Amino acid sequence: MVPEAEFSSYYGKPILNRPTWKAPDIAGYLYLGGLAGASSLLAAGGQVTGRPGLARAAKLGASGAISLSLVALVHDLGRPARFLNMLRVFKPTSPMNLGSWLLAGYAPLTFAALATDVARRHGTVGAAATGGAAALGPAVATYTAVLLSDTAVPSWHEGHREMPFVFAGSAATAAAGFALVCAPLRETGPARRMAVLGAGLELGAFGLMKRRMGLAAEPYEQGAQRRQLRAAEVLTAGGAVLAAYTEGRGHASGRARLLAAAAGAALLAGSAALRFGVFHAGVASAEDPKYTVVPQRERLEARARSDGHRPGPGPG
Repeated sequence: MVPEAEFSSYYGKPILNRPTWKAPDIAGYLYLGGLAGASSLLAAGGQVTGRPGLARAAKLGASGAISLSLVALVHDLGRPARFLNMLRVFKPTSPMNLGSWLLAGYAPLTFAALATDVARRHGTVGAAATGGAAALGPAVATYTAVLLSDTAVPSWHEGHREMPFVFAGSAATAAAGFALVCAPLRETGPARRMAVLGAGLELGAFGLMKRRMGLAAEPYEQGAQRRQLRAAEVLTAGGAVLAAYTEGRGHASGRARLLAAAAGAALLAGSAALRFGVFHAGVASAEDPKYTVVPQRERLEARARSDGHRPGPGPG
């Protein structure tokens, strides 16, 4: 019997360098950016439709989440000057550089929107800030998916088509969850609908991504990330169902308030579990050479078949 092949590289080192990002910082950064961006959309919707309590809660979620997101990013970079240095140039081909400029423009808008709402002054300025934050919100919620997919890490790069949709759905469920916990119950109709739509987008796109990725999807089904992603599916689906169930079931009862808060907490936790699971799956795929070698060989063989000749030796 021929033993199963083991993939390795010269001197036993991985083919790819392991991502140096720290899990609590960058995985948290992925999560908080999504919560912030989608909350700005919900805040604008609440303001336009005459739901001031929902708008204020969403503005609080956006400004608080983006603040913590920046703290996590700067902590991972080591010192604030490194973030500021990224603003010395404008490089459209770099997702990290564009993301830095995006955050630099978005964060002040969320602070202005919340401050004017709390002070109940400068309504025109507040409305403009709320609209500006909402305009940038979708990009803030999803650009981190582009950032991950632009790397050579197999389990991130191979999901580049669906990852932005996964992150968009996850951001929507997180923002809806925060609103369900914090906003007046009678004003949470848009948040409930956002929860259902976001959960459907997140779970559907993630399932499609894993089916299309082939071998690179394997790390999502292994180790701690498998448990995190299973928890994400259960929490997100359960939170969305509970949010939909409580729609129109009375806003005065304490039971309805408790159910809405439970739905919101489940959605927030599910979104966080998804981001952490995706992060850890990517790190695992970078550490195992087979997730780099096998897809490359398959692409070489497919190219050779289409060209009508035999492939040469693959990498490794």
